[in-house]
Amino acid sequence: MIKEYTSLGLMSGTSGDGIDASIVKSDGETNYEVILNKYFEYNKEIYKTIHDLKEKINTIKDLEKFEASLKDLEKNITLFHAKVANDITKNIDVDLVGFHGQTIYHSSIERISKQLGNGELLSQLTKKNIVYNFRQNDIKNGGEGAPLTPLFHQSILKKNKIDVPCCILNIGGISNVTFVDNYHSHDFISRDIGPGNCLIDFWVRKNSNKKFDKDGELASIGKTNEIILEQAQELYSNRKNRDVLSLDINDFDASFARGLSLEDGVATLTDFTGRIIGAALSNTLPNVKDNVLRVLLSGGGRKNKSLINIIKNRILKNIVIQPIDDYGIDGDFVESQAFAYLAIRSYLKLPISFPKTTGCKEPSLGGEIIKVR
Repeated sequence: MIKEYTSLGLMSGTSGDGIDASIVKSDGETNYEVILNKYFEYNKEIYKTIHDLKEKINTIKDLEKFEASLKDLEKNITLFHAKVANDITKNIDVDLVGFHGQTIYHSSIERISKQLGNGELLSQLTKKNIVYNFRQNDIKNGGEGAPLTPLFHQSILKKNKIDVPCCILNIGGISNVTFVDNYHSHDFISRDIGPGNCLIDFWVRKNSNKKFDKDGELASIGKTNEIILEQAQELYSNRKNRDVLSLDINDFDASFARGLSLEDGVATLTDFTGRIIGAALSNTLPNVKDNVLRVLLSGGGRKNKSLINIIKNRILKNIVIQPIDDYGIDGDFVESQAFAYLAIRSYLKLPISFPKTTGCKEPSLGGEIIKVR
């Protein structure tokens, strides 16, 4: 009988607003079962510090410049994760904790990905086996360190008997897509395809007391500035990093909307984001012009009605977009479930990334393991 492990996945995305926590039971291969999902919001201090530092850190040198502040933030983030892990595992025994940490800087060109999170400290505080630092083996193997969730996306489609070919489009801070044309091969394709919520969230944070545009309401009130939008699209189409597979929020700049009202700025940035995603779906996926292709949406951006409508208006007619929730899968917790699953594969020394997902030279093993002492 194949041994199964119970794993807690902790995911804090580029929105930096809190932690998605999921407990999954799996053999790390063909089977998985979701036991529990729960969200924990960061306190105001952590949330503010994350975004203040992310805005200051734009180069490798900035990581050194703000080293002391980053260490303080890392400790606070780790303490918060420990509280979450201890809370969620009170009545459920887990074998592993997949600790993604908080991405503070990611550069695919420089092959650097920095996540804040102290695995040793988390293990001491939780008395659990911790898997963290998921991206470094991939980077050492010539990969870009992201996206890492495609393997789990394939598992979702297989478990739920969703017909392939099929795509999963995750709209978090960044948008990434996985194209799967069969259940059994690791020859699937994945990449980041543009901004997700990052530009919209940034604008809302800077121009209001809100954290994001709930359901796309602000965008629906505002009006797109066509001149600014056209200029922004031209700059984006002429960008230097068109061939990279992974992106970070620092790869995008909302300053072109400067001078617009709150609502018009949100509308323009939402339009810009939706057009990029729509164009990428139409132009980068294989055989998309010849067949009906289902695209399942996960991540917080799937709830932004204004954004989704723009995407739908910008894709080929044979691309069908629908929430992954239609299949009984909670679209808020796909990423945290993925890192619970990837923690198990890491523990079993099974690869978590592949040449067609991150650009690595060969299938790469997963995170660093800290065993309970």
